[in-house]
Amino acid sequence: MDKILIGKGKFENYILLNKVNRHGLISGATGSGKTVTLKVLTEGLSDAGVPSILADVKGDLVNISKPGEMNDKLRSRLNELGLDDFDFKPYPLNIWDVYQEGGIPLRITISEMGPLMLSNILGLNDTQMGVLNIVFKVADSEGLLLIDLKDLKEVINYVSDNREVVSKNFGNVASQSLSAISRKLLFLEDAGGDLFFGEPAIDINDLIKTDSEGRGLVNILKADKLITNPLLYSMLLLYLLSEIYENFPEVGDLDKPKLVFFFDEAHLLFKNTPNVLKDKIIQVVRLVRSKGVGVFFITQNPLDIPEEVSSQLSNRIIHQLRAYSPKELKTIKAVADSFRQDESIDLKEEIINLRTGEAIVSFPDETGAPSFADRALILPPHSSFSNLNDMELKSIVESSSLYSKYKNSIDRESAYEVLKDRIEREKIDKAREEEYELRRKELEKERKSSRKQKSYIDKGIDSMLGTITRSIGREIARGILGSMKKRR
Repeated sequence: MDKILIGKGKFENYILLNKVNRHGLISGATGSGKTVTLKVLTEGLSDAGVPSILADVKGDLVNISKPGEMNDKLRSRLNELGLDDFDFKPYPLNIWDVYQEGGIPLRITISEMGPLMLSNILGLNDTQMGVLNIVFKVADSEGLLLIDLKDLKEVINYVSDNREVVSKNFGNVASQSLSAISRKLLFLEDAGGDLFFGEPAIDINDLIKTDSEGRGLVNILKADKLITNPLLYSMLLLYLLSEIYENFPEVGDLDKPKLVFFFDEAHLLFKNTPNVLKDKIIQVVRLVRSKGVGVFFITQNPLDIPEEVSSQLSNRIIHQLRAYSPKELKTIKAVADSFRQDESIDLKEEIINLRTGEAIVSFPDETGAPSFADRALILPPHSSFSNLNDMELKSIVESSSLYSKYKNSIDRESAYEVLKDRIEREKIDKAREEEYELRRKELEKERKSSRKQKSYIDKGIDSMLGTITRSIGREIARGILGSMKKRR
């Protein structure tokens, strides 16, 4: 299998597996059929042994684990497509959840995130970024592991308490910068960062597995809650992309990709994130292609994707776009102009008049050149459209071979525990010193009191002895004088 049939129009429209790493776009208005297209493409990749990662914002992708069922609407579409041998089947699935509520817990460590990416995510300025980098260096020099947010906050407190020494050894550390970083970490913590950062951290290789039949594993990131925190959403997706880029070797164009990312609600990646983070996403998308990784963006408006990224998206599937205003008409014209088209088709009108389940498609051919735009009816998925109940979802999660590996968090000794222990020992040492000093003062006071008492006794004895001596002296004197008088 070297290609995936996506739909039929004038032609049979295939995505070539060796061109999936040229990235792609799935766009269209709400209800136009984007989710079905996403499932068809994901299923085709899985059948070809290619794992994928999907951010499931609406919760309507997990049913890919359940075989579909025939109905009148589906039969009508299959007849229109001329497909007689269509079958229904489930696909291997892992569900991941940052909030650890309905999926395999997905965590990373502060150290793995690193100061540069963390600075970009928090939107730190150059000075604050420099200070955060010093915080990480101090942690390294002190042998302090940075695993979760409480570790990082404790090291920041340590740097603040020892600011003069740290500034002397590593560079100037402004207290204002430390305070600013701490405030921004609170926002990240409130967004779920206290759950996201921890151990066991995700092993990126666990996302590129196949099942016993050689089908690519579908990894769904439960994002219905995550999407309400665009910062955390962007951070997670960027981290996963960056990890893959850092750890995968350069391979160029393969017969099929190693992994494919699908970013749903892609506009959130670019509209609600700091510019520095946005630039980082653009950079990674450009470079990750050479690692054998494809990235597809799913969004309602194709113009939500920055031109620097849009120009990299060779596989294009555009469902119906609404045209109720001059601005929307302008958008549709710009989208139509981005396709390679012949004179027999008015793409602007075609995009407006697409039925649900239809799309304008264009994929690279064997030479890498874009094919002519074609109005195609998208295939139905082999998996179900039905929602899964809580028991079915729980069964999927807990039956995964990875569940036991990640289900329980590990809070080993790291910066927080080491510094807290150090502070506790310092308190004990200080208490001992204070107790010793108090005892020393008490003994000194006792010695002084003893010397003073002795002095009083000595004076008393001296006085007594003096009195006795004087009395004896007087008696002796009287005796002598008396004898002298008698002799006379």
